[in-house]
Amino acid sequence: MATSIIYLIVTILLVAADTAFAESNMLQDFCVADLKGEKVNGYRCKDPAQVTPEDFYCLANAASTTNTTLGSAVTSANVEKIPGLNTLGVSMSRVDYAPGGLNPPHLHPRASEAIFVLEGRLFVGFLTTTGKLIYKHVNKGSQNPGAQGVGLSLFGANPPIPDDLLAKAFYLEPQEIQKVKGKFPIKK
Repeated sequence: MATSIIYLIVTILLVAADTAFAESNMLQDFCVADLKGEKVNGYRCKDPAQVTPEDFYCLANAASTTNTTLGSAVTSANVEKIPGLNTLGVSMSRVDYAPGGLNPPHLHPRASEAIFVLEGRLFVGFLTTTGKLIYKHVNKGSQNPGAQGVGLSLFGANPPIPDDLLAKAFYLEPQEIQKVKGKFPIKK
């Protein structure tokens, strides 16, 4: 009798586990986010019969840079705007710049960034974790990007990041930037 109960319990647990993992099929073609559903560690998959072309599309029109302090405006296109990106680990952004505009120094831990310039010229630089400034490449990537020390990388970069860019990004005067740079050794 006890053995029959154990078999019954194991059978019920196996059926429940199979039902619980039914949505995590690794062979599915896509997992469009069900934005109306419950969000637990990401979005659940939308019923494939309910998927539409709009789930894979987002039109990002030019944003106004007139009332921005730095002369740039970022329009994000992530899973909330393109549900078809769900589970892909991908998000995109459109950045519009006014002449002389700046997208402030920032990090993308464990992520990549690619830049496409549609019109005009853009000065782009990337800092390595050792403080080396790479300014002729417009994309970056790493399988293990590690930690980025922002202060040393920004103020101790070699070649140095221009003072006027740092001053604008941090709302400081160029002479204040020079004081901060004096506290960081320049990496060689």
